[in-house]
Amino acid sequence: MVNATRETPRRFRQIDALKLRRVIGVDFSGAALSGKTAWAAEMTSTAPLRIGDAAPQFQLVSLKPLGKLAAGDERQRVNEYLVDRIVNARQTFWGCDFPFGLPIELRLGDWGAQLSRVGKFAGQAAEFGRWLVERTEKRVGRKHVRRSTDSETKTPFDCYHYRIIYQTFHGMRDVLRPLSDQPSVCVLPFQYDRLPSGRVSSLVVEACPSSTLKRWRLPHQHYKQSGGKAPLAVHRATRRVILKQLSQFVQISPYRRRQIMNDPGGDALDAVLSGVGAWLGVAAADHNGIRLHSRYDREGYVYC
Repeated sequence: MVNATRETPRRFRQIDALKLRRVIGVDFSGAALSGKTAWAAEMTSTAPLRIGDAAPQFQLVSLKPLGKLAAGDERQRVNEYLVDRIVNARQTFWGCDFPFGLPIELRLGDWGAQLSRVGKFAGQAAEFGRWLVERTEKRVGRKHVRRSTDSETKTPFDCYHYRIIYQTFHGMRDVLRPLSDQPSVCVLPFQYDRLPSGRVSSLVVEACPSSTLKRWRLPHQHYKQSGGKAPLAVHRATRRVILKQLSQFVQISPYRRRQIMNDPGGDALDAVLSGVGAWLGVAAADHNGIRLHSRYDREGYVYC
């Protein structure tokens, strides 16, 4: 049993005031046809969720590729759909699997300045990644640095590694930038001060399924199949172990269990992990400590 219980500073009982009833996990993709491999897992709760609740009881009510929800697989269409849904959602918690910020060593300013820099960048994701590498070499004498939260939560890659830069670039530019000035949306850890406004209806945090699995001391490899091929016995066995842990928190119907077992890339499972893992991360977090930390309000924080 995962024990996420930790005393939460009273000030951030303000999250309870949102009366969150829905958790949506998003396994994000920066691919050109991102709707094929990005998934959303929607989970509901019969009672309002409370920030200190380390053992929520969810029901998985929807599990679909974002392309089906957006009625098209093209990245722009998918990201516009996601932004619109977050803005118009009510009493909803979002765990999104992509980096929300960049290391302070790059000296790109606060979070708002970073979003502006990404938004104004003339090139595409790969070019932005190369620009960040060149900037890092000039600033610190090596090609890459990890955010504090990446080291602490053992994310698989730094946030501008070539395998993650498309998620970072399009997540920050196409999703977070338009969300950042929406009064109905609060993106943590950057906007804690927005919580008392009474206008917030969507709470958005950074998730990482791999980091959640590591915290749970479960297998974090060998559950993803590549090339769109059917999962092998090893992938299915690993998924069963993970699903057993998830069953402590979320009811999954036989149909959606089959979806998770048969999905080649493991993206459906990652969407569920993003939602549940992020909620448990928020439930366990020291929100005052995060808010006052010297790096998190610029780099981001993985809630896992």
